Amino acid sequence: MRRRFKLKVWVLVFGTLFVLSQVHSQQISKEEMLFLTPEWTGERFEDGRPRVPDKLLERMKEVTHEEAWAVMKNEGYRYQYAEGWETINPDSVLVGRALTATFMPGRPDIHGAIDKRGKEAGKKGQNSWPVDLLVPGDVYVANQFGLHIGGPTIGDNVANAIFANSGNGIVYDGAVRDINGLKEIGGFTSYFSSYHPSHHNQSGDLNTMLTGINTPTKIRQVTVMAGDVVLGRDGGVSFIPPHLAEKVVVTSEIVRLRDMFGHQRIREGVYTAGQIDTRWAEEIERDFSRWLSDRMDDLPVPREQIQEILKNRTW
Repeated sequence: MRRRFKLKVWVLVFGTLFVLSQVHSQQISKEEMLFLTPEWTGERFEDGRPRVPDKLLERMKEVTHEEAWAVMKNEGYRYQYAEGWETINPDSVLVGRALTATFMPGRPDIHGAIDKRGKEAGKKGQNSWPVDLLVPGDVYVANQFGLHIGGPTIGDNVANAIFANSGNGIVYDGAVRDINGLKEIGGFTSYFSSYHPSHHNQSGDLNTMLTGINTPTKIRQVTVMAGDVVLGRDGGVSFIPPHLAEKVVVTSEIVRLRDMFGHQRIREGVYTAGQIDTRWAEEIERDFSRWLSDRMDDLPVPREQIQEILKNRTW
């Protein structure tokens, strides 16, 4: 009986310490980050966030949503695409690592407690806390629960800080303000729900409060985790789990090369559309390999990647 009592005491103490450690900061702990991203085996930031390589992010800019969606769906990720956005620089492509922020409707007691803790740490304005953590290559992904009037936590000042820290834009499920100022920031390719000239927590109204930094968050129907690769283009946004990023890119590059080859051979009259638009015969596959080898330096895919494709082929 005494052993059981001691065990219960230790469980209670450990549980209490865990809760205290969690409420010590709005930011997720490194241990929790590692726990929630177990399939990523590559480099990480100091806080544990997956760090997909810059070179892979650069190659990701050529990936389409169709290509990303197909790979993720085959891996069991069915809800990684969000649509219906207002945009800034709609003809550009937004790619980067997600840094997430979760806001909730304001509640005075909780907002006050969070604010008090932030001020004791020398912080001002909850909406700037996650922005201060951004580094080059990040994309600020914020769940503002779609709030419109009285919702904007991003205006031209915060947007300039975001761009200065990350060199990127935003995916923001809520309203922004100072829209003309945002459009003046070169390279600030962004996706947001709406525009409104009001301000969050204006005139004493506590409309929003920051409840999580780099915790899992919800953007439309997507569950987004810090370190996910954000792909924003053509009016929509895909959120790619970091451990699938390389597979998405490589698959996209192979599809792109096969399309180039197939289209060229159809125009040349070598093959019919029916032969190309189905599973290729071995003769066509061998022709494709020769075509890759002969044009290695002229194709829109890195030479080393084409060499890797050829190395793994069996015909």
